[in-house]
Amino acid sequence: MSEAKTATAQNELIPGTTKDVLVRVQNLKKYFPIRRGVLRRQVGAVQAVDGVSFEIRRGETLGLVGESGCGKSTTGRTILQLEKPTGGQVFFGDQELTNMSSSELRKARRHMQMIFQDPYASLNPRMTVGNIISEPLEIHNIGNAASRKERVQELLRLVGLNPYFINRYPHEFSGGQRQRIGIARALATNPSFIVADEPISALDVSIQAQVVNLLEDLKQELGLTYLFIAHDLSMVRYISDRVAVMYLGRIVEMGHRDEVYDHPLHPYTQALLSAIPIPDPDKEARRKRIILEGDVPSPANPPAACRFHTRCSYATDICREVDPEFRNFGTDSREHWVACHHAEKFND
Repeated sequence: MSEAKTATAQNELIPGTTKDVLVRVQNLKKYFPIRRGVLRRQVGAVQAVDGVSFEIRRGETLGLVGESGCGKSTTGRTILQLEKPTGGQVFFGDQELTNMSSSELRKARRHMQMIFQDPYASLNPRMTVGNIISEPLEIHNIGNAASRKERVQELLRLVGLNPYFINRYPHEFSGGQRQRIGIARALATNPSFIVADEPISALDVSIQAQVVNLLEDLKQELGLTYLFIAHDLSMVRYISDRVAVMYLGRIVEMGHRDEVYDHPLHPYTQALLSAIPIPDPDKEARRKRIILEGDVPSPANPPAACRFHTRCSYATDICREVDPEFRNFGTDSREHWVACHHAEKFND
């Protein structure tokens, strides 16, 4: 691997390539206030997302992985401005979303949609499938009643469902079918960018591969760009072009999918990958598992400097005192960024 190239600061925008960038996130922060007492005064804040920066290039899938509670879903929701950011900037093309008015944001959301995690909770049980999928068309004043019905039937075919199901209700469908309805709703306004927030975690294993293959087919057919949020590392490798690993509100490693999976440079990434089962009993028996000690620190009071040092077996004094810089150990075509003082130790 090449010698590391260092970003000037941990929270600065990670340099991209000359390829077209659709979504650019710079130093994004989302803090949730902690209030106590009769007057509900703020006594602290949960630092759910703390200085996250990355780019998503047009037509690619960026996988965002990490433990539960690390800030993955909050990152996705804040990018779409479903949660108002505490700080930082989000650019969609040449538009800065964080400074938009409500009316401007509504127009921009036509081109950005979200697939939610729970297909049971995200569909209104009192609405028919036709009304659920056509709702975005009505909100954005797209077409008339006849053209909307035609569009809904087209979308149902696109996601592999019977177009004559438009008058049925969500309770008449299985979990996998409900998620397909959620995908059809996300596609209704013909968006270019979709945040898929753990879209398969609530589904049976036998259905997960079908939904992921559908998302991949739709990406190729419609030219979509995804932020794919998940904790299933094997599935993320399958669908993603690049991968970002998140820990306690910050990205600790990011790069080309094969670089991150085959040559992990951050101890946290190594621990996550060691937990993926290998379908070969002999290899599984020989490989070394990395067991992280202790619990994930509270995001309301995260450790100083490197946030992973309380659970890292390689931690030294510098890890407890200095925030690690984000350095590139890859190449221009296969970038590999990591925030670790001791990354050279793993860069063989």
